[in-house]
Formats: sequence, structure tokens, C-alpha cells
Amino acid sequence: MVQIKKCIVILFIVALFLPVISTRAQTPPAGAPTYVVQSGDSLWDIAQRFRVSLEELEAINNIQNPNQLVLGAELKIPGIVGYSGKLTTIAINYGEDLDSLCRRYGVSKELLAQLNHIVNPHELVVGSYLVLPVDNANMPPHKRIQIHPGETLLEVAMQNQTNPWLISLQNSLSNTIGLAPGGFLFLPIQDQKENLLALPDSINEVSIQPSPLPQGKTIEIIAKVDAGIKLSGSFMGRTLHFFENGNDQLVTLLGVHAMAEPGIYPLELTIQFTDGSSYNYSQMVIVGKVDYPYDDPLSVDPETIDPKITEPENQLWASYAQTITPEKYWEGAFQMPTPLSKDYCLTTNDCWSSRFGNRRSYNGSTYSYFHGGLDIVGQEGTEIYAPAAGVVVFAGPLSVRGNATMIDHGWGVYSGYYHQQEIMVKVGDHVEPGQLIGLIGATGRVEGPHLHWEIWVNGNQVDPLDWLSQVYP
Repeated sequence: MVQIKKCIVILFIVALFLPVISTRAQTPPAGAPTYVVQSGDSLWDIAQRFRVSLEELEAINNIQNPNQLVLGAELKIPGIVGYSGKLTTIAINYGEDLDSLCRRYGVSKELLAQLNHIVNPHELVVGSYLVLPVDNANMPPHKRIQIHPGETLLEVAMQNQTNPWLISLQNSLSNTIGLAPGGFLFLPIQDQKENLLALPDSINEVSIQPSPLPQGKTIEIIAKVDAGIKLSGSFMGRTLHFFENGNDQLVTLLGVHAMAEPGIYPLELTIQFTDGSSYNYSQMVIVGKVDYPYDDPLSVDPETIDPKITEPENQLWASYAQTITPEKYWEGAFQMPTPLSKDYCLTTNDCWSSRFGNRRSYNGSTYSYFHGGLDIVGQEGTEIYAPAAGVVVFAGPLSVRGNATMIDHGWGVYSGYYHQQEIMVKVGDHVEPGQLIGLIGATGRVEGPHLHWEIWVNGNQVDPLDWLSQVYP
């Protein structure tokens, strides 16, 4: 038996020095690479994904009318020297870095940097696109193996019954002797797709939707983790609180401020393991611009836009939406908070006098304000209903908001109701979907009777229409 083991070791050592022919060409002959037009593509989208200007793309392909793209046509991609062949693009997910992408798709760092014009290899932005050769993008599933201290490539090959040269080629390794402890290698598998992230093994997937993160929208982050793993994080100065959502999922909801400056920002996660140790990870994500319209200038009582009055009230109101209740009260999509039909309202603009995010001017001011909610039409005395289960945390009169109510729905989600004629609940009341909570009025800063309805998520106001049409999480 000892002799057999020695023979196996010798065979692997011999294999270490035997070259293996790779059928995947890393650098095809020179010439302009191409992209095959897919359904739903536009020339502008293609230019953005390949990081070239629209003018360059039109010029190299002699395109006179950019609106007449032919499905299946091959477009030449400018700006890539010394490479030819068909290219495609994939969206970059959270937890992917240059090393993991190179290993996952079997592409060298040099080629990946060449195709993607990568200057800083440490910054791959979530929601942006990665350019890949078509053949590499369609590689079969792989499994991920973590390297332990002192482990060699030969030992990894023996444990996985494969050739060390194959592992070296698959992972674009320049050093076949030493391996960095804690790093990862990827090997082809036949039956399933395992964790391909640059995160620890206990984090199997991190999904961010939508991505890029639009101004004024609710963002859902779902992590598939091993049992006992805990997550926390931060984004744009706000703490992220994760909650168990079944099926080994941890979820957090965050709201992007409607006037957040578009750009890239770090989204940081802290992973706490069952042994008490932790791991910090940060990756840049994109905050995207939303073209919110501009309302007609509004004329209101000057006192209701005086900072001496508005600022203390704004701070008071926002303070009620900061507490993160660990219990989730709501289920499914929210209901309409008035007698209007949700199905009808979601297919027409007849139910709203002003929508969330609209830029606003008061009494001749600049458009430095935004509308923090949805103005639902209604006469004085029209019923206001709770759109989902929750607990009342505020019910009373305010200068700007008039008679106002705020409901805590749990997990950092709140809803607010302004300008009421009458409030019909009190602080501490638990309300159910469809329960009468007040009547529409014209109190506070208004030009006429209506219900101003808000949704707050993790301390920021977000578009209530999303909560009518979608289920979170």
C-alpha cells in the first residue's frame, strides 16, 4: 500500500512538469473584435457596456441611422488593439473581484484588463458590465476551493483527482509551486454551480436589486449564507440591518435619497462567523440618476417654508423613522390608502396630483426641494386606510404636515399620512391592512385637500408606487 501511494505521488510530480495543451486561445489574431446584436439592444446601450463613445461605434460600423439595428448583426468594437473575436458583456455582481472573475471565466488578468480598459484592478463596480470573449462567458460550471496554509498545488490536484497543470491553466496561475493561503481556486464540475464569489465560503450569493441603485428607490439586498452567519453593513452613512428571511437568506432594505448625487459609493459588509470572528468586505456600487419631472411653482403660506419652522419639524419627523424594529409586520404588496382602486391607479395618472421625487419650487424659490411622497386626490372627509399592518408611532398636528400619522411596519419601513382632516388612531395602536386611520383634509402646507402619502425605508423617503406594485422582500 505504501508503495502504491509513492507511485501516485511520483505520477503527480511527473504531471507537474508535463505541459498541457490549452484549446482556449487567450489572444486571437489582431483585428477589430465584434459583438452580435441581441434582442432589446440599442446602439447607446452597446456603447455604454463596451465603454466607447456612440460616435466611435457609429463610425467604425458606418452606421447612418443608430435606430435601425439589425438583430444578429455583428458590430465592430473600437478601442481594443491586438484582439479579435466575438465579445459579450455580463453584469458584475457584488462579491466579484478581478481574481475571482479571471478564475471563473478562465481569462488572464492581462486580457481582462485589455478588453475592459481596467486601470485600477481593485475596483470592479457592481452594476457595471464586464467585457468577455463569448467562449469564456459560456464556460461550464465550476466549484470553488479555498487554499489552506502550507497547501501546494500538487496537493490540491491530488485531492481533486486532476492535473496540476490543468489547475494552473484554468486559474491563470504564474506560480505553480506556492499558493496564497486563504485564496481560492476554481475547478470544472459537472452537476452544480458552486460559490464563485471572492467572499468567504459561508457567503454563497449576494444579490442587489435593482442595480445600479436609482435615486429615490427601495433597494433589496439578499445574501444566501450558511447557518449561523450574521451580516451587517453600511451605505452612504446609514447602517444596514439584515434579517432572516427563510431558506438561509439574510435580507436588508435600504432607501436611496431622491437627491443623492449620482456616482459610485462603497457598500460595506461585515460578516460575523459562528466562532465569533468577523470579515469586512467593501465594493463600489452605482447610484443612478432618475429624471424626475418639475412641478409647476407652488404658492404657499411663507411661514410653512421658513427654515426656523421647517427644520425642527423635519428633524422631528425623520427621527420617528430611524428606529429599526426587528419584527416584520407587513405581508405582500401594500394596499391603496384610500378607496381608489389600486389596479386602476397603477394603470393611469388620474389618482395622483403629484408624484414622488418631483422637483419643487415654493413662492419663487429655486427647484431645491423634492416631493417626498405621493399626493393622492380626494375630497375632504374621504377615508384613509392603513396599507399594511404596523404600529402607530406618531399621531398629531404639525405646522407643515398638518394633522399627520406615521406607522412602523417593521424592518426600518414606515409610512406617513399628511394634511388629514381627522386622525382616527393613537400612538401604540396596532393597525391591520384596510383599517380606517383618518380622513383626508387640507391642513398644513397645502393648496387644496388631498392625502400626501410617504414610505420611508432605512431613514430615507422612497417612491410609494413601488410598494403598491412590488412585494418586498
